[in-house]
Amino acid sequence: MNNLIGNKQFYKKMLWVMLPIALQNGITNFVSLLDNIMVGRLGTEAMSGVSVSNQLIFVYNLCIFGALSGAGIFTTQYYGKQDKEGIQYTFRYKIFLSAILTLGAILLLVCFKDTLISFYLNGEGKILETLSQGREYLLLMLIGLPAFMMMQVYATTLRECSETILPMKAGLIAVVVNLVGNYLLIYGKLGLPALGVAGAAIATVLSRYVEMAINIIGCHRIKQFQELLSGVYASLKLPFDLFKKIFITGLPLLLNETLWAAGMAMLAQCYSTRGLDVVAAMNISNTINNVVNTIFIALGSAAGIIIGQLLGAQKIQEAKETVPKMNFFGVILCSVLALFMCYFSSVFPTIYNTEVSIQHLATRFIFIQSLFMPLQSYINCTYFTLRAGGKTFITFLFDSAYVWVINVVIAFILSRYTTIPVIYIFLCIQCMDILKAVIGTYLLKKGVWIQTIVT
Repeated sequence: MNNLIGNKQFYKKMLWVMLPIALQNGITNFVSLLDNIMVGRLGTEAMSGVSVSNQLIFVYNLCIFGALSGAGIFTTQYYGKQDKEGIQYTFRYKIFLSAILTLGAILLLVCFKDTLISFYLNGEGKILETLSQGREYLLLMLIGLPAFMMMQVYATTLRECSETILPMKAGLIAVVVNLVGNYLLIYGKLGLPALGVAGAAIATVLSRYVEMAINIIGCHRIKQFQELLSGVYASLKLPFDLFKKIFITGLPLLLNETLWAAGMAMLAQCYSTRGLDVVAAMNISNTINNVVNTIFIALGSAAGIIIGQLLGAQKIQEAKETVPKMNFFGVILCSVLALFMCYFSSVFPTIYNTEVSIQHLATRFIFIQSLFMPLQSYINCTYFTLRAGGKTFITFLFDSAYVWVINVVIAFILSRYTTIPVIYIFLCIQCMDILKAVIGTYLLKKGVWIQTIVT
């Protein structure tokens, strides 16, 4: 047990990196939860339309995350060896690649919005009304993509250089703006028009630009980052050899995050073949699940940052000792959170203005998600550990390739060629992650992640 429990210094360092990320993401997801509830009060069609549109936006968000993650591995290790020029190169790389992806996403979603939304609308119900609500919400949300892109470029760079407080503050202010905007614009308070789902989208877009502005202005005012990013916009210089190295290293991560998000979207589509009730119930369960999951997601991010810095500083033995302690702490913490979710699984769905059958189905989804939360925490920490050493192709196989080859194939077969109730299909897919955890354990013990990629 000694190798699983850290000392005071270990937990202090881990919490210093993890808590601001968890707090920011937690509050962001909590406001998304309130946003979801507010839209849910408008009815099942509005809630389902927004849910489907957010599923498409989610693919873009993860695509940007993957694009920045490849450069982020280098930023973390450059920071570990205090290489200012290297950090500036990775910063420019992030802007170039994420701008291209954002433009492509906007064009794709504008041209194929109805086709993509309709992909999730099956069975009986008000299909056309749900489609209309989803289309209106999606088109407005596209206005916020450039702001989200720039916010992520700055926020990820700050975190990779151990500055987690500014992104947290920016996130806190942004969620307040989002929450107030939702209240005023969805229902039409203080003399403003009641815009429904359009109001929810406008409030979210406004909060994105506020968060972007705070991160950019704050970053260039912090003394440490004034030095690190001094002159970063004065030149577009990015050595081709480094560009090639980052691109080759990061491409599997970009593909991984994009394909993983697309895999999640495909799983949601498989579940949706059982009817619109399933779309609504999954939306409810995923909303509370995202709030609780911020803990182990932040823990995984902290593991990637800390281990990456240790590898960059050539502290290999310390990195080896850190990994099992991170994993153990995450499993214990998420076991406690799982009990919390189990307890509230039947209470939370009743907040929504939807049918009792949908509330009962959402309760069962939440209960199953809570059972597998400790396992998901372990898998998440394993993923970030593999990624920290630059083993991006292995992380690609471990994460998105596994989702498509195992999870999506099984869900597709069960949803199309059997009459098994959706709740059992969902349970079966969750159980498939047990094998994934076994594979992750083998990779960690083999030490394939131990690698320094900056010179």
